[in-house]
Amino acid sequence: MAGTAGPEIERLIQLLAKLPGLGPRSARRAALHLMKKRDVLMEPLAAALAEAAEKIRPCSVCGNLDVSDPCTVCRDPKRAGGVICVVETVGDLWALERAGAYAGRYHVLGGVLSALDGVGPDDLNLASLIERVSREGITEVILALNATVDGQTTAHVIADRLAGTGVSITSLARGVPVGGELDYLDDGTLAAAFRSRRPA
Repeated sequence: MAGTAGPEIERLIQLLAKLPGLGPRSARRAALHLMKKRDVLMEPLAAALAEAAEKIRPCSVCGNLDVSDPCTVCRDPKRAGGVICVVETVGDLWALERAGAYAGRYHVLGGVLSALDGVGPDDLNLASLIERVSREGITEVILALNATVDGQTTAHVIADRLAGTGVSITSLARGVPVGGELDYLDDGTLAAAFRSRRPA
């Protein structure tokens, strides 16, 4: 379909196609929708993107994204100060915040260790985590990492580096989701559920 749109529209489609969950066809539909709703959608979106690009920055304490540094979470005096929840990405932090089940502080690693992708300990926000644990008098580190091989490898490395500090290291329970039916779960989830069982 080359030549059906000008270079500006093609550039918009190409950029939209780079977003997660949008392929070339979805990006083309999204671009068309934006152009149809130019006044109520495209122009406000362009302004919001420009403002976000200018003002949003990573928090120097935890790695969260915010317009202030330290971020809103780090500055909140109501947050439990002795606990840090370690997550892979800012998206994971946002998911935990939406759930409302945790009221402490966070530490965003920026990924997980991966030999295949060439991601080593120096590529992650690990050194500052170890420093925070001693500097802030942390008593518990919750490892809220994905239940993948790389996530679990990263959890083991963090536990090794914190060994001897006296801090309690915990991880999220794994297993049957709320509302889940055993027949529909994969073998790994069922095995994790058995390992994480607790008194009824």
